[in-house]
Amino acid sequence: MTSIRTFLIAGIVATLTLFNFVAALRGYQGSMQEAETLFDNQLLDLSQLVANLDLAQIQENFRLGNNVAFQIWQGEQLLAASYHAPAESISEHHPGFGYANFDSYRWRTFARFDEARERWIIVAERTDLRFVLAENVVLESLAPILLGIPVVALLIWFIVGRGLKPLDQLSADLRQKKVQDLQPVEYQRTPAELDQVVQSINGFIHRLNDALEREQRFSADAAHELRTPISALKIQLHNLAQEVNTSSEAWQQLQLGVERMQHLVEQLLSLYRSTPEKFAAECSVLDLHAITQEVVARFYPMIEARQQTLELDGESCLINGERFALETLVNNLLSNASKYTPQGGTIHLRVEHVDGRVCLVVEDNGPGIPAAEREHVFERFYRSPGVNESGVNGCGLGLTIVEHVARLHQATVAITDSSLGQGIAFKVFFPESGR
Repeated sequence: MTSIRTFLIAGIVATLTLFNFVAALRGYQGSMQEAETLFDNQLLDLSQLVANLDLAQIQENFRLGNNVAFQIWQGEQLLAASYHAPAESISEHHPGFGYANFDSYRWRTFARFDEARERWIIVAERTDLRFVLAENVVLESLAPILLGIPVVALLIWFIVGRGLKPLDQLSADLRQKKVQDLQPVEYQRTPAELDQVVQSINGFIHRLNDALEREQRFSADAAHELRTPISALKIQLHNLAQEVNTSSEAWQQLQLGVERMQHLVEQLLSLYRSTPEKFAAECSVLDLHAITQEVVARFYPMIEARQQTLELDGESCLINGERFALETLVNNLLSNASKYTPQGGTIHLRVEHVDGRVCLVVEDNGPGIPAAEREHVFERFYRSPGVNESGVNGCGLGLTIVEHVARLHQATVAITDSSLGQGIAFKVFFPESGR
């Protein structure tokens, strides 16, 4: 994902660098042209100086400098010359600037005719030396611009960072929001560019809060409103059992339907109670092994009725959690294991420390769950096709509630093969208390 800060800084610095490069290139070209004009003017002044020299004082090794040369001609006769000058004419006897090659160098030349003395004055300057000198002068003027780019980039980074600080603050505040925190984001002063963003976020939070409240209200109202008629229906079934044949298939289906309805209502109520708000309010340090032991004790009559073997192993393990939610999690896992394990089967529960975490294991030697269906068992109202054909009573919410409670406790649920030879094992990994 591209960072806005990186994009802005890279874009501004790249644009600034390109602009400075073009400006420096144009400045370099212009400055070199101006330097060339300046050196040509100096060459013109040098020709005036040479024209005023006393020929009697010009010796054989006469020098005006290492990078300049001159000749004084009168017609075809060379009257005087500097040390660097060749024997032949440096340039044609035509007034103006030009170029010539001699003494293994390229020279800039200027010729003028002294009408008073009827002489041709020809002066020359090495182009390589004047170019180096001009380039040094130009680069010294451009160096501050080029060296200033990193400084400007640093300032841009600081300015962009300050400008994006409100956005960084908003991002940090959203990251730090708890799952149950659905309060709107509020700031005393917000930049105009972030007003719409903050308003959109708050609008989304408001809609999400309304949706969650409607869902919770519906679950709670449906569960509470259905409990009364179901209780009355069970009483009537109990009374009716004195008058009809309870061994008939119609009676068995009617009683099974009422029990399934009651189970669905209880699961909906459990799902409602296991909310982030209630979890945060009622969370405390609990012994998961002790809670599991209590659930097993309450569940034992049903296990005994099915002639199943139930074992609980492990040790005291402390976690941060909410008692009712944890009891619901253990109860649902144990209930599933008992329902889908055949009569006389084995169920094994274990609470232990594993790699710095607390692990609850519930496994059985029942038919198990096909690998292709394991990723779907936590979906609401999902029931395996094989389970539907077996006639086992259920509503498809038990494992959904298990995963929901696990998420509230920052725990993870894994499904593996049972160690009892066949069947399935559910493993719930909790963070230890204080971690």
